[in-house]
Amino acid sequence: MTMTPHLHRIRFPLMGLGLLTFLVGLWAGLGRLGWPLPLPHSMLPAAHGPLMVCGFLGTLIGVERAVALGRGWPYAAPLLSALGALALIIGWPAAGLMTLASLGLGLVFGAMLQRQAALATGVMALGVVLWLVGNVCWLAGWPLYQAVPWWAGFLVWTIAGERLELSRLLRLSRGSQGAFVLSLGVYLGGLGLSLWHVTAGTGLTGCGMLGLAVWLLRYDIARRTVRQKGLTRFIAVCLLCGYVWLGASGVLSVLYGGVIAGPLYDAVLHTLFLGFVFTMICGHGPIIFPAILGRPVPYHPGFYAPGVLLQASLLARVSGDLLGWAAGRQWGGLLNAGAMLLFLATLGHGLCWLKPERPAGISRL
Repeated sequence: MTMTPHLHRIRFPLMGLGLLTFLVGLWAGLGRLGWPLPLPHSMLPAAHGPLMVCGFLGTLIGVERAVALGRGWPYAAPLLSALGALALIIGWPAAGLMTLASLGLGLVFGAMLQRQAALATGVMALGVVLWLVGNVCWLAGWPLYQAVPWWAGFLVWTIAGERLELSRLLRLSRGSQGAFVLSLGVYLGGLGLSLWHVTAGTGLTGCGMLGLAVWLLRYDIARRTVRQKGLTRFIAVCLLCGYVWLGASGVLSVLYGGVIAGPLYDAVLHTLFLGFVFTMICGHGPIIFPAILGRPVPYHPGFYAPGVLLQASLLARVSGDLLGWAAGRQWGGLLNAGAMLLFLATLGHGLCWLKPERPAGISRL
């Protein structure tokens, strides 16, 4: 059944709820870092991770896939994740809604596999399974530190699958594809092991992340497109920076895999979620958001500003984590939030005020 234009408009309120979740998640994260901010309830700082990963990114990815399929029923997944995010903001239980959202997104990827049964699509589909496992752990009442690696796997496998799909233009050899699968296999083995032994499992997952980072730095097409100009080069720069952060998170996971709280845990998580995942969002934002909203964003050099601020502030934050420098960690976190807000402002300025120079649909390369 083809989606009607009326139903297609549901993407706008869903993106609005995703934006609200993002802003509240930032606020909660600053509260978690110790900044004296007013909070609607005492549990909000603890909801920072679920809000950002399951609420904001789950909704964003769900809407993007629904738009790509062009049908109505896939919007059920981002609707459920957005409702789960609202529940978290209010202070209500949300694990059940998030579990249903991941099930719905799994059905969406099942439909995508029917259209295109390829390794890259399969990797992204398995990434959704990882999100589902993490949500089931959360729903079962397990500590969040046991659910978080599965949520991280959802994002890492989604991004890795997308990059593998674009790297097909390079006609990768069987050996290079085998190295990619091996890295993901190590990653998956570490996730499974972490359910019984956190230290060993996280360390093995870190090895998988490091292997994947090396693969992406070696084989991703960004190595070639970084020599181009304009938006294509900007995307490539963001991608390459993100791969370095993925490797750094892998190394930290190996070194500090048994740590489940405190500054070292903060370093392990945010090198991945900010350094890797959000740098990917900065790079692809000028493509993803216009594709969802139906309005192109012209490239301008100001796109680099939030990316540079994010890299510098994350370096300060991680240095504070590793060196016991509390002020560096706290101020770095504040500037992280500033970088993400600047990204939204830059993107919004392009959407609303800049005149498009060419039509939407340019390459993500």
